[in-house]
Amino acid sequence: MSRLIPFAWLLFIGASWGMTQPLTKIAVSGGYQPLGMIFWQMLISVLVLGVINMLRRRPLPLDRRVIGFYIAFALIGTVIPNAASYKAYTVLPSGIMSLLLSLIPMMAFPIALIFGLDRFSIKRMAGLSLGLFAILMIIGVPDALPNSGMLALIPLGLIPSLMYAFEGNFVARFGTGGAGPLQLLLGASIAGVVITGPIAVGTGQWINPIHVWGIADFALIASALIHTLVYTLYVMIVRNYGPVFSVQVSYVVTASGLGWAMLILGERYSGPIWLALAVMFVGIYLVSPDLKGKKNDGESQSR
Repeated sequence: MSRLIPFAWLLFIGASWGMTQPLTKIAVSGGYQPLGMIFWQMLISVLVLGVINMLRRRPLPLDRRVIGFYIAFALIGTVIPNAASYKAYTVLPSGIMSLLLSLIPMMAFPIALIFGLDRFSIKRMAGLSLGLFAILMIIGVPDALPNSGMLALIPLGLIPSLMYAFEGNFVARFGTGGAGPLQLLLGASIAGVVITGPIAVGTGQWINPIHVWGIADFALIASALIHTLVYTLYVMIVRNYGPVFSVQVSYVVTASGLGWAMLILGERYSGPIWLALAVMFVGIYLVSPDLKGKKNDGESQSR
């Protein structure tokens, strides 16, 4: 039963994160620009996590080393990937953006090998290969993209996958600077607000909250709240089960993202895409967490 716990976390985080895909599509369709959206998303995270941290009565670490971690996680975990994805969302369908996130494991595995966090495994390679094969199946479907002009935005849509792959390995290799998962996200959100606020105003991407709110505003708030929850949980599973397993959450995000896009946005997909999703889940099964190495991983992060 204990071996099912990591997969339960994986499914919950993935399904919740998948819902943010169509919500983001709705928000950008309202004409909002990336930096303005990122600012309000991170400010909402600051307010929510700040209250929770106060209730826990745990002071936020503010030494020089941990502040560096806050800035790093703000950039690689939110500012850079979200700026790229929000821009890509203006053109690409929500479902396609969900599909691109499935490339995270393929990017994370070689990074993990370079960092010395994992060893080559035929079983894991088979699982990751199945995930890659599933993505190739989806991209190869002729009607996957409504028009060929969208191909130019695919590289931009891949930037979040690269950032998340690096981020997971960064946590596993260097830890969180002495901050817990919730404190890390709170500190990173504060850093993100400080970074993006002035830039959003200076570039004309600022979103004035004083107006008649529409569906785009509520979608942005809902996405921010969900992101706050699942991001904290994601850092937790990376620390507990390792980056190679944790990034398999991208497969669940893909499946649920497609489902939510169908339910909320009315997007529809052809039969081969659902076959590809089945292949993805087989890949998840093959890439199981190394629970025996859990203790050693935690000790290395505390040093």
